[in-house]
Amino acid sequence: MKLTDVAERTREVVATLGRIVVGKDDVLERILAGILANGHVLIEDYPGLAKTLIARLLAQALDLGFRRIQFTPDLLPSDITGSFLYDQREGRFEFRAGPVFTNLLLADEINRATPKTQAALLEAMQEAQVTVEGQSFPLAQPFLVIATQNPIELEGTYPLPEAQLDRFLLRAAVGYPGPAAEQEILRIRRERRTDTATVSTIVSRAELLAMQTALEDVFVSDALERYIVALVQATRADPRVALGASPRGSLAVLKLARAEAAMRGRDFVLPDDVKAVAVATLAHRLVLRPDLWVSRTTPAQVVESLLTQVPAPAADPS
Repeated sequence: MKLTDVAERTREVVATLGRIVVGKDDVLERILAGILANGHVLIEDYPGLAKTLIARLLAQALDLGFRRIQFTPDLLPSDITGSFLYDQREGRFEFRAGPVFTNLLLADEINRATPKTQAALLEAMQEAQVTVEGQSFPLAQPFLVIATQNPIELEGTYPLPEAQLDRFLLRAAVGYPGPAAEQEILRIRRERRTDTATVSTIVSRAELLAMQTALEDVFVSDALERYIVALVQATRADPRVALGASPRGSLAVLKLARAEAAMRGRDFVLPDDVKAVAVATLAHRLVLRPDLWVSRTTPAQVVESLLTQVPAPAADPS
């Protein structure tokens, strides 16, 4: 598939979903870029902001098998991966696949499950397979996780460990709509005459895999690679940061910047592409020094300040 086709198809998806998720085209583009880069997405925001709706509509638009898991404190790892059950008729144990065996898995309120249950997703997210009782079962491609978590109501939740946060290609927030967009939401609901919102398939599963493969043709210059590395190295050297981004963070910036360029119809990455994705890919990988919690400094603010300090190369694709 040509990169111009990738840009055209993604515009179609965003335009279609934008008629339901009003005023959030930038959020839809960022999440879709994560899917094109074959990465997992963490959406962190308040209740009622269409996090679950976005995941379900994307699955419909991209022809992806979709399963949803509501994470709760009593959820067990086997509730995610599946388990072996004894078949009395056949006289043998048979593996019953869990909801992780799908294309797009919505892990709703992932921080409400215990760390042991959260960890059940780690192998699937990193290796695209599940191991149960010593046997490995591959997952169908593409396999993508969209996880949500609520930044309030922290009582009874289990913060995601750094190792699991690192597996998410990007973290996004939806945000409240403006007054005009919110009124448009009411009008659309009134005209639809039902709470259920659906979209038709726009991109087939095979086309999506071809779009993901096409991203490998997006050119990244040596100067831009050095810029990405300098940004990530700066997160480790910053005195405000106790733990900086790992090389997985560098790869995340590279992959998402390529997706950003492809969605703009370009076959090369610009410094602006790196700047556009840096906060989404790096902020959730940083651990700040505890004394900064009092000043309410956020990892996103640290990354934004580093973008002004680390010199960017000239915008020359050659």
